[in-house]
Amino acid sequence: MIRSGNIEEAWHVLQAIPEFDQRRSLAQLQERLPAGALILIAEADGQPVGCKLGYAAEDDSFYSWLGGVLAAHRKSGLAQRLLEFQERRVAEGGFSAITVKSMNRYPAMLRLLIRNGYQIRLVEHFGDTARERIHFIKPLP
Repeated sequence: MIRSGNIEEAWHVLQAIPEFDQRRSLAQLQERLPAGALILIAEADGQPVGCKLGYAAEDDSFYSWLGGVLAAHRKSGLAQRLLEFQERRVAEGGFSAITVKSMNRYPAMLRLLIRNGYQIRLVEHFGDTARERIHFIKPLP
């Protein structure tokens, strides 16, 4: 099940995702997310096991900032359902596009984005291919 959630639920999920080596405190998440941010929670057996956070960008696009699914619940389609749910909500909100950034060290995320029609628009190079930041965009109807 995918539903709207709160920052505390999302924070707990994010703390348990092993790939995220930059741990953010709850206060840091609260500081980064503006009022009206979209916080989605994926549940399994009534427990939060995934999340997706984003907010309106300065133009008329939506920035999908941070998200993930706990390792034990991957390959179940939850990331795909979170992405689709977010896209529907964002389109209903009147945004023209969704933007997102990822890195080569997250190949599953890269595959998910490309499979769903996200297009690469910029790559930031930092001298380490695993840490290159890849910017994607998906225009919305």
